[in-house]
Amino acid sequence: MERPDPVPDKTGHPPHPVETIAGDPACGLLILCDHASNHVPEDLGRLGVPEAQFARHIAYDIGAAGVTRRLAALTGAPAVLTRFSRLIIDPNRGRDDPTLVMRLSDGALVPGNARIDEAGKAERIARFYDPFDRAIDGAVAAAQAAGTPPAILTMHSFTPFWKGIARPWQVGILYDRDDRLSVPLIAGLEADPARLTVGDNEPYGGGLPGDTIDRHATARGLPNALVEIRQDLIEDEAGQAEWAERFARLLRPLMNLGER
Repeated sequence: MERPDPVPDKTGHPPHPVETIAGDPACGLLILCDHASNHVPEDLGRLGVPEAQFARHIAYDIGAAGVTRRLAALTGAPAVLTRFSRLIIDPNRGRDDPTLVMRLSDGALVPGNARIDEAGKAERIARFYDPFDRAIDGAVAAAQAAGTPPAILTMHSFTPFWKGIARPWQVGILYDRDDRLSVPLIAGLEADPARLTVGDNEPYGGGLPGDTIDRHATARGLPNALVEIRQDLIEDEAGQAEWAERFARLLRPLMNLGER
């Protein structure tokens, strides 16, 4: 587990679906983590999914939240993280994407999603997806008000194997048309003394219509990149600290890209 499930506040209400880290809005960087948590509120009944499945990548991006929090602390950047599992709804998808609410994820059935209708999707959008969007909008607005449009970095992780085939990359940088942030990040990672194998739009392609980057960075003309780190490298605190420090070194000279 990435961390204990969020607990109700003193009023007994369930936790807010978004975690925000204030940071310095004028620093020129905003860090996001779309799949930070594997939490499912009690009223959704764990979606009928066996408990063991919540330790898998289908429920959240293993290690990504830990890297995000450490990277925010090292750079002083604001950050926005989810507090709900991607099995409820995937905030890194467009509202009309067929994978917004998954009925089957990497071989695992999600019974709580099997019969969800448009009204059910709309309810989850209002409860989980929209608060995440509003928190990002608020962080971008705060940065712009401080006079420094932010570069947006989203932190993810990927499995070491896919369909039985080993993935050779330790890290990948995904992007679409805007490569102002991705190109120097890829160059910096390739120059790392650890001799990393760096994916350029691998292990996935960038530019997914309606995803978090598309909605919040591309639509505003902000520099952006999506980071994918292999999960076995960040499954513990030592690995998370190592990768946060690596990205902090690379990002410090790039934190005013939004002004260029």
